[in-house]
Amino acid sequence: MLKLNIRRRGHEEAELDITSFMSLMTILVPVLLLNMVFSHISVLKLNLPGISDGSISATEQENRQLELVLRTAHVDINYPAGQLVRRVENTDGEPDMETVSLILQQIKRSLREKSIEKDDLVILSEKGTPYKTLVAAMDTARSYRAVVAASVVDAELFPQISLGDAPQQTTVVGK
Repeated sequence: MLKLNIRRRGHEEAELDITSFMSLMTILVPVLLLNMVFSHISVLKLNLPGISDGSISATEQENRQLELVLRTAHVDINYPAGQLVRRVENTDGEPDMETVSLILQQIKRSLREKSIEKDDLVILSEKGTPYKTLVAAMDTARSYRAVVAASVVDAELFPQISLGDAPQQTTVVGK
């Protein structure tokens, strides 16, 4: 029999150098955390038209409604229902929500001066109203930015929003 003389090398433990990997993680983890977008789910509470309770007649309840009517060329603000408070013309084809917000703030102040606590509003829109216009109107009616104690907060206007279809616009025939 033939014997082979096989030498085995000494088995040395390999040393891992992970300093570069640790440097990468030290930089990468904070950057990823700072750039992470936190998802925010918001739920809007909307009141849909329903059957009114028997204690208040439908006409009395409807007449005390604050309405925001979204039209193609303008936004009408009615209080009580059907009585025009102010018409805000569109600027550059878009509703002027800043002016609408200022008017709603004035209405809220005047109602508080009369000791009327009102937190509901009806948004009536024409067919074909863009979705972003409807959402902008809801955001405008819900709250506004105010400075309180040197910080900006969202002040409440009319958080209870109901949606509906705008009534047909009456056209006046000239003489």
